[in-house]
Amino acid sequence: MSGHNYFVYITSNPKKTTLYIGVTNELTRRMDEHVLNAGVPTSFAGRYYCFNLVYYERFTYVQHAIEREKQLKKWSRKKKDELIRDFNPEWKPLNDEVKDWED
Repeated sequence: MSGHNYFVYITSNPKKTTLYIGVTNELTRRMDEHVLNAGVPTSFAGRYYCFNLVYYERFTYVQHAIEREKQLKKWSRKKKDELIRDFNPEWKPLNDEVKDWED
């Protein structure tokens, strides 16, 4: 039996001034939802146009992903920026990269 995949992810708006941190079990679907919800005022990510995936981590257990999400949300912006820069130095959108996983 294969393990489950859960992800902690960080999205950013195009100007990289706002970050959104979340957990999902389907990263590609969740990124599509963020893109579709851009500009929707009833959601944080939509209101601030946080649809560019800039960071993600994979977990086998949802509890571990949730714990990591809570940890990251407590970090300073500077520390989050460093985490993203270490993973994705140019802050390029990774949305297409994760879509390729389904091909």
